[in-house]
Amino acid sequence: MAKKILSAAESALFRQTIGAVKKIKTDKLLLRSGTKPSPYPKQHTPDYTAKLNSADDPDILTVSQEDTLSYLGNGLQKNVLKKLRQGHYGLDGELDLHGLTSAAAKQQLLKFLHDCVEEGCRCVHIVHGKGYRSQDNHPVLKNHLNLWLRQYHDVQAFCSAAQKDGGAGAVMVLLHIAEKYHEED
Repeated sequence: MAKKILSAAESALFRQTIGAVKKIKTDKLLLRSGTKPSPYPKQHTPDYTAKLNSADDPDILTVSQEDTLSYLGNGLQKNVLKKLRQGHYGLDGELDLHGLTSAAAKQQLLKFLHDCVEEGCRCVHIVHGKGYRSQDNHPVLKNHLNLWLRQYHDVQAFCSAAQKDGGAGAVMVLLHIAEKYHEED
C-alpha cells in the first residue's frame, strides 16, 4: 500500500479537528481503581430445625423393613388418613432420600418441608427406602423419618404410600396450608 501524502490544508483540518494533544508519559495502564467495592452482607441461612418439636415420643416403636407408617395429628378425622392412603389429595411435590446419611437426610427433609409449606403445597411424596442395605436390616431413615415427621409442626398426617408409589419405602405427607394461602372472608 502506498503512503498517502497530505496537503497543508488537509493537515491543518486534521489538527483542528483533533484539538490539543498531550504526550503520554508512560505506556502502562492501571487496571484497578484506588477504591475497593463494598462487601456484600453474609447471607443468613434459615434454621429449619425451629419447626421441630424437641420432645421425643416414647410411644413410637421402631419399625422394620416391611412395616407401614401411619400418623394422624390431633383434631383430624380418620377419614383424612383414609383419603391420603387412597390418593385423594393432589400430589404437589416429591423428595427422594435414598443413599443419604441421617444428618444429610434430615437437612434435606426440613428444607423441603419448609419450602413446600411456603409455596402452599398440601400433599407431598417422600421416598426413604426400605433399608435393605442398612446394618442388621434395620431401616435407619425410615425410623428417623417416622420421628421427624411427627415432630414437624406443619405435618398433619402421613402414611405409607401405595405399592405403585413405593409401598413401605415411601410416605405420603399431608401438610398444613400456610396462613398466606387461607381465603379471607
